[in-house]
This record gives sequence, C-alpha cells and structure tokens, in this order.
Amino acid sequence: PLMENPMRRIPYPTPGEILLHEFLKPMHITQCRLAKEIGVPQRCIGEIVAGKRGITADTGLRLAQFFGTSEGFWTGLQDDHDRAMTKDAIAETLRRITPWNARHAA
Repeated sequence: PLMENPMRRIPYPTPGEILLHEFLKPMHITQCRLAKEIGVPQRCIGEIVAGKRGITADTGLRLAQFFGTSEGFWTGLQDDHDRAMTKDAIAETLRRITPWNARHAA
C-alpha cells in the first residue's frame, strides 16, 4: 500500500538562510555591505535572505568569488532546495509512476 506523504515538520533551509546564518552573521557582514562588494542591488540580497528570490548563476558566481567557495556551491544549494521542495510537492504523482525497467523486465 502507498504511504501518504506527511507534511514536513522541519522545512528545508533556503540558500538565503544558509547565506545569513553560515556566512553573513558569523563574518559580521551586513546584507548592504555584501550587495556593494559583489555589485548587486541590496534588494537582491534581502530577497535571497528572505527566501523570496532564488540564487541565479550570476549571483552564485559573485558569491563564490567573494566567499571563496566553489563556483557551483551557491547554485548547488539552490538546486538542492528546489529539487527537495518539488519532490515533496509531487510526491504522490511520483509514487504512481512505474519505472520503465520494472515494466519491461525479462
């Protein structure tokens, strides 16, 4: 029998939450300062931190250069977050899809 997908009790952290809690706060860098340092509008950083905007390739590369992370670090966080949220959202649909190999096994 199919199990129902229970609502997640702990939400997935957004890349913006990771930016804020793992980088900005410990390094004592304001959102305004970060925006100026990487050449993006302050609103962009504010919306990323608030979870209202995703991290684009452009912003991800700027963040990587500034913080010394790998080029794919920030967009990887965004991809992982988006995939996890989508997987939860379409869990029931995914359960109903039978893999091709399972249908055509010898």
